[in-house]
Amino acid sequence: MSGAARSIEIRPLAATDLAAAVAIQDATYPAFLREPATAFASRLALGASYCFAAHIDGVLAGYLLAHGWQREAPPPVGAALIDDGARDVLFIHDLAVASAERGTGIGRALVAQGIAAATADGITAAELIAVEGASAFWAGMGFAQAPTSPALAAKVAGYGPHARWMTRAIGLASHPDGLA
Repeated sequence: MSGAARSIEIRPLAATDLAAAVAIQDATYPAFLREPATAFASRLALGASYCFAAHIDGVLAGYLLAHGWQREAPPPVGAALIDDGARDVLFIHDLAVASAERGTGIGRALVAQGIAAATADGITAAELIAVEGASAFWAGMGFAQAPTSPALAAKVAGYGPHARWMTRAIGLASHPDGLA
């Protein structure tokens, strides 16, 4: 690109984004981690949905699937979720950025938006399963590997051999701006 300014918009992920989001997911993850559009849609329908989309000049460049959830209870890969009202933590389920946009900060901006929205709703902790060697990225966002019970370790193992359980405080408990 020749230095022309690009318009980047981060907004809530919408049903109209799902086909493009699934395409980004399919290009990013191995087959055993890919989820159907119904799993994506179920996260949008949750009362505590913190799913966001980054668009560049109107084209989806990345997405964040995150939602309020029960502490230490990650859903299995591909599960369509039903809202049980639990909002113990922000569970970051998935973050993916189109290959052409990686390294531009879009992923960090999406995570910051999700954390800010969850913090505004009073959530003070975040959890995730880092997959496919992404633990270094998440560590750079303030997450740390955390101990797991045998039951939690079994759930994490369902995300692949390189999966790591990671947590962090969010909101004022972690930093005055809630993000660092």
